[in-house]
Amino acid sequence: MDTPAPAVRAVLRTTDVEQARAFCRRMFYGPLEAELSGSRDGFAFSGDVVQTGPLTIGEVSYGAEMCIALGDLRTAYHVLAPLTGAVHARHRGAAVTADPGRAAVFQPAGDVETRWTADCRLISVKVERLAFERELSTPDVPGGRPRLGPAFGLAGGPGRSWLGLARLLHHELREPDGLSRLPPLLRRWRDLAISALASAVEHPAGDTAPDLPTARRPRTVKRALDAMHAEPGRPFTAQELAAISGVGVRVLQESFRRHVGVPPLTYLRRLRLEGVHADLTRSGRGEVSVSEVAHRWGFTHLGRFAGAYRDRYGTTPSETLRDHP
Repeated sequence: MDTPAPAVRAVLRTTDVEQARAFCRRMFYGPLEAELSGSRDGFAFSGDVVQTGPLTIGEVSYGAEMCIALGDLRTAYHVLAPLTGAVHARHRGAAVTADPGRAAVFQPAGDVETRWTADCRLISVKVERLAFERELSTPDVPGGRPRLGPAFGLAGGPGRSWLGLARLLHHELREPDGLSRLPPLLRRWRDLAISALASAVEHPAGDTAPDLPTARRPRTVKRALDAMHAEPGRPFTAQELAAISGVGVRVLQESFRRHVGVPPLTYLRRLRLEGVHADLTRSGRGEVSVSEVAHRWGFTHLGRFAGAYRDRYGTTPSETLRDHP
């Protein structure tokens, strides 16, 4: 099993809108626009964000009414859970209001437009797409996305439990003697937070009940998924994954097509590409090279890697690294 990389923490308090915008782009998404929607009186941005592997958790507030827009998320799911105030959002044709009783959920497809009230302070959670989807039982729909509702309740049940867990994990990752000093325990807490979120999200009528996040995914498939997520850089073969799962290659291939939507090695390639993309967007120019990151994630043929990366993200790895100072 891999050892989680150290948690990354960034803190900013500022009255400069451009500084706040740059901070959120660096810690969450590049294509993010943040603009004042009214008077700048009271504007005082506060952001305390921690990132560990595929999970990013931050406590964020602006102190003034804001309009914040995200380009097509593509590689991640995102949740906004207000502690005070409210966020009015529109995503994929649906309008939703998030407040202390209800969180908004954004899927990796389509632009997001939000309007924050001046008193809004919230927990902002980003989960990389494959890390979240391996916890979901709902089969992929055409286009590769599970069916999820645009919001879920925070007042009780799985939603309240998830928010408590997310806030506790956020607190622990900020402490010098917290979970960051215990990598195996950190990995379990991180995975639990992602699994708990999969349990909390609401599914439209007819889909799997939200309190059974893995009920329809066979254990054989889950074993292979867990192995790939634990060691994404390992040169797995279809035969090795079948042996880990305890079934034949043909059975595993068919189970993946039915319950995941793609064959196991295609899933592994996507997992690696998402890992490379996340590392490149988090790294500054001069900190790493594209080849270094690609090899770390198990890509040995750089030409094929570059082509697959361009097909998935519409840009080259070097352009991704260059665009994130």
